[in-house]
Amino acid sequence: MSKKSTGLEPRGFRWVIKGRLAVAERIGGYGFQHRKVRREEEIIWLKDQGINTVVSLLGPNQNQYAYEAAGLSFSSIEVPDELEPEEAPAVYEALDEAMVPGAVALVHRDTIDDTLGGLLAGYLIHSELLDDPIVATDVVQRILGRAIGPEGRRLIPQA
Repeated sequence: MSKKSTGLEPRGFRWVIKGRLAVAERIGGYGFQHRKVRREEEIIWLKDQGINTVVSLLGPNQNQYAYEAAGLSFSSIEVPDELEPEEAPAVYEALDEAMVPGAVALVHRDTIDDTLGGLLAGYLIHSELLDDPIVATDVVQRILGRAIGPEGRRLIPQA
């Protein structure tokens, strides 16, 4: 019999690297949609999935206290809306630092947008899980169920 998950699945939750790296929209929602109770329910669900680390691309202190109070490791790096390709390696390094042995990480921004999609595809290249930017783009598009537009594609390292 399988264990039934409690809590509430975060919007857009997807495994990028099964059992190691996931992506979702901001936990608890964003802007006027953000709700403390929803955030708490989503954190419970994430912990049931084995998530023990959160990497926020929103900058410092975005729900940090709630994550740490729930026993999750937390790190953040602010990613501007118009991230330049030469700035992407800093994000990859932040993900590397979060992906220590035993870590199961969730990365998020307010929404899953082109920038986040491009960074995820770029991370697959950076981490040497894939070596072809076209394949990395295709894989991430399939995972996210959406195309990565030009803003995201320009962040993917080319061979």
